[in-house]
Parts: sequence; structure tokens; C-alpha cells
Amino acid sequence: MPRSVLIIDDEVDLCTVISSYLRRKDYTVDCAHSLADGLKKLDDVHPDVVLLDNNLPDGYGWVEAEKIHQKYPSMRITLFSAADALPHSVAPVFTKLQKPISLSSIENYL
Repeated sequence: MPRSVLIIDDEVDLCTVISSYLRRKDYTVDCAHSLADGLKKLDDVHPDVVLLDNNLPDGYGWVEAEKIHQKYPSMRITLFSAADALPHSVAPVFTKLQKPISLSSIENYL
């Protein structure tokens, strides 16, 4: 069972709610609100799971998802989006959670 999670999403309130919930469930949680900060934290904390938003202030998370997967093949990556479908360019190894995200869907995924 994964115990550490990195949330990369520029919606501060969403990160606060998810991290609070997961910490109560004994997960270690880190948050980043930009792609650059998220990639740095990824290298620093090596989480079990990354919850990655696509539309970030400094780039598209899904463009980086494949690079993250190549660097850390055992790390689970979940993509967040309000869009209904994943673009064809996104590898099928990634899971997608639709925004708005329910806390139960995140817990079920983990």
C-alpha cells in the first residue's frame, strides 16, 4: 500500500483538502503548486504516488508525465483533469481522475 503522495496542482484549496484528508489516513503528503516546484519535490521526496494536474501555471503536467514515468517507472502517476478524456498522446499506463475529485475516489485509488 503506498504511503507517500505528492500532489502537483495549482489549486491551493484542493491540495489543502486532499492533503488534510490523506494525512488523517496516515499518508505522508507533499504539495507543489507549479510544475517546476513539483519536479523538484519529486526528486527530493520520491513519493509512491504522484497526483498530477495538467494545466499548471508554468506548463502542462501531462507533457511531463511520460518523463516522470521513465525516470521513476515504479511510481504511480494519476492525472487530474476536468476534461472527460485523456489526449491520445498520453500513455495508457496512467490513471485519470476527473475533477471535481471526491476524496473517496482518491482513497479507493490509493
